[in-house]
Amino acid sequence: MLTWTIAAAQYAPRKGDVAENITHHLRFIDVAAEQACKVLIFPELSLTGPDDEQTLPAPPDDSQLLPLSEAAQRHQMTIIAGLPMDNDGKRIKGIVIFAPHTPGLIKQHQGQGTCLAPESDQISVFELNHEGCELSPQASVLATVSSMAEPQQQRTSQRLQRFAHKYAIAVLKSNYASGTFSGGSALWDENGQLIVRADGGELLLTGRKSAQGWQGEIIPLR
Repeated sequence: MLTWTIAAAQYAPRKGDVAENITHHLRFIDVAAEQACKVLIFPELSLTGPDDEQTLPAPPDDSQLLPLSEAAQRHQMTIIAGLPMDNDGKRIKGIVIFAPHTPGLIKQHQGQGTCLAPESDQISVFELNHEGCELSPQASVLATVSSMAEPQQQRTSQRLQRFAHKYAIAVLKSNYASGTFSGGSALWDENGQLIVRADGGELLLTGRKSAQGWQGEIIPLR
């Protein structure tokens, strides 16, 4: 099988400064490109900072996101970042997907995770419902984004581990790196086995899938 490398950015946002956050995203993207990553995910609301108020900030203009789209094309990398978005008159947490084979931006509500597969243009957001969930049959990884404090991390990690085992899909999670959001980015394999988990600090958590299975690595951001 082809080797496939994916990564989660454990990231400290510059709250309210979209331009600076985009520059910061590009630093992570360059490090991920050095590792030949094909997928890179950022935490929720990574372009604006975490939500600690009653209302979400305004979404960034599409023109501001052009450097990220260009980076995805340049490195042939699928990049998933978090941002607020307006939907049916409401402001919600969303994601923007920069896909190397898809022109323009793909914006969707955040959902429970994003399904991806190697050498595939199929990208979909899945939702839980009372009957369980519907995952894309082509999906090899479920990428989840979060911004949660330590008390929530253990419960979430246990839930994601059970999910990976139940649905036989690898799960990659990104989280913030500073303040009350103290790390916890991680990768579980298709059996629910923890491959790699990060403590605090800004870093890139990578997972490399080969015929021998998954291998993980922690790369501090320079």
